Amino acid sequence: MKRNEIWLVNLDPTIGAEIRKTRPCVIISNDAVGVLPLKVIAPLTDFKERYRAVPWMVVVEPDADNNLTKPSVVDLFQVRCLSEERLIRKTGKLSIQPQISMSKALKVVFGLS
Repeated sequence: MKRNEIWLVNLDPTIGAEIRKTRPCVIISNDAVGVLPLKVIAPLTDFKERYRAVPWMVVVEPDADNNLTKPSVVDLFQVRCLSEERLIRKTGKLSIQPQISMSKALKVVFGLS
């Protein structure tokens, strides 16, 4: 379980507007940080054209590395820390461009310069 890998993750149970169900998620935590069996993830959801203008949504097109079947977005406003037990199986890995875009989106979400 490494940073920038895409895993199928069971996000249930959830409360309120938290993104739910079993879905692909990107591991965003630093591999060198943490001693507990936890990972910080960001979920992927289906692409909608209106998401292009949202600064915390990162568009990811399907490719041979990520193994996605359709255009998706990483929702960096739905970042959360989860037990590794919720991660079901690795499905792919992000290419470099979405990784760069995710770093910028996280700065927006957390108000970092």
